[in-house]
This record gives sequence, structure tokens and C-alpha cells, in this order.
Amino acid sequence: GMVPGHVVSGMHATVMVLPRDGLKDAEGKALRYDKIFYIGENDLYVPKDENGKYKTYETIGESYADTTEVMRKLIPTHVVFNGRVGSLTGKNAMTSKVGETVMLVHSQLNRDTRPHLIGGHGDYVWEAGKFNNPPQKDLETWFIRGGSAGAALWTFRKPG
Repeated sequence: GMVPGHVVSGMHATVMVLPRDGLKDAEGKALRYDKIFYIGENDLYVPKDENGKYKTYETIGESYADTTEVMRKLIPTHVVFNGRVGSLTGKNAMTSKVGETVMLVHSQLNRDTRPHLIGGHGDYVWEAGKFNNPPQKDLETWFIRGGSAGAALWTFRKPG
């Protein structure tokens, strides 16, 4: 099938459906946010030749056998965010102002991952992306299962 062509080549996306009546905390109080940032964590499995150099192929079909072999080891050759190096840094950095609340949506298709806020805590966290469940509160690091997506609300309290 097409598993190597999609799963291990970074070709996935996330669809999360918010509750019709909006996000709520454990007591049923409405939660709001000013913007959403998406962080797609992509594992790439690129075959190497006998000299250790990354191989190239004319078509994805030609790479199938080699890619499948690399994939079976479950050790990515590259890990990138939103599909490429530098996608969330420099001019592409996620920015917010003090007092703004952002929703961070983080997905990982292949492996478990643990988003971590340096200098802050997720005020409300839905580790499994189940918005109808009450969110966890005040997590600095949370757990996203491979093949899943989670979300967190964070209000910026200071610059940085």
C-alpha cells in the first residue's frame, strides 16, 4: 500500500472539530482564545546508499522497497515541524502579545511526543484532542500519542 509514501514521508494533516457550543473548562465555563497555532511534527525516513549518502528517486514508487526497510527500524532520519526545517523559526516564528491566549494544536503521526512550554504552563490541555472531555490544567509538558493530536490553551503573561 501507500503507507510508506504517506506516513513516513511527512504527508499527514490534522482535523480537529471544536464543540458546537465552544470550549469549556471542567466547571462548564466558556474558554476563549485569540489565535491558533498548528505544530505538525513529521518523522521522515530517507534511505541511504552504501556510502551513507541519502538516496534520491525519480518517483515515489521507485523508493517504496528502500523506504519500507528504513521505516521498519522506527528510527527517523529527520524530524521536522510543519514539513520542513525552519518552518517555525525566524520569519516563520509563532508570535503573540502579552495577554493573548493561543491554542496550540500539536500532532505526531508515528511516535509519541511530549510538547513542553519553556517558561510557562498550558493553562488548559486536551492531551488526546477530545474537546468534550474536561481539560487538564497547568501542565508544562503533556503527552501526545503517536497517530494523535492534542491541544492546549496558553495565555502569555510576560514577553519572551
